[in-house]
Amino acid sequence: MSTTRIERRFAALKSANRGGLVTFITAGDPNYELSLDLVRQLPAAGADVIELGMPFTDPMADGPAIQASSLRALRTGMTLKRSLQLVTEFRKGDNETPIILMGYYNPIYSYGVAAFLKDAKAAGVDGLIVVDLPPEEDEELCLPALKAGLNFIRLATPTTDDKRLPTVLRNTSGFVYYVSIAGITGTRSAANADVSAAVARLKRHTDLPVAVGFGINTAEQAAAIAKVADAAVVGSALVNRIGAQVGADGTASPQAVPDTLALVRELAAGVRRARQ
Repeated sequence: MSTTRIERRFAALKSANRGGLVTFITAGDPNYELSLDLVRQLPAAGADVIELGMPFTDPMADGPAIQASSLRALRTGMTLKRSLQLVTEFRKGDNETPIILMGYYNPIYSYGVAAFLKDAKAAGVDGLIVVDLPPEEDEELCLPALKAGLNFIRLATPTTDDKRLPTVLRNTSGFVYYVSIAGITGTRSAANADVSAAVARLKRHTDLPVAVGFGINTAEQAAAIAKVADAAVVGSALVNRIGAQVGADGTASPQAVPDTLALVRELAAGVRRARQ
């Protein structure tokens, strides 16, 4: 497989001796138009990699904030096909920033794996994080994705022991996503010492970059992660910022975009000063 945008981005971060900022938002939240506007502006605000959540009715690994963002997107008519269209539109103005689709297998299965991989690649998607497909099911999606030229990013958790890690890492590419807490997104934060030890352990098993997510809400927390990991992943804090601009009737304020970008700039500043 030729070098991907994800691999090139992490190589550039390593060369610059700084951690990266990975931002997660749900595709179509709070609606398609504002979501596309936000995604287009994320790189300039400091996002090094963009994760786009694929809206789904039953996001079992996600906490209330990301669950709510999925429901907001679905209520405005967001689908997996429209999520890919959003990536296509983004790519018209940005051919460098990596885009990762994150979510659950059900929408991909319903779409059809072969059709999905073909359309995702054509749209400009660089990688997939599918949280409910274990390594034992790699033939289902992981191996076809790798063959199609997409990175398949696997999750490691505090309960992934040394015996299990080789299985988890076997077909992982792009980077390893370390989930810093045992639980759902956006609920609590891990101790810095625990994260540092976990990243060091992962580095003993793989040469891939390690990005750390779950429970990172502030610039200070992002900076602490960027000191020990290759990137900090922020999701719930951003979708909360979007949700704060959506009224009880579902109407979204245009302020959702600038408010969210302001937080991204704060997080990016924290990440960039982490190793100075």
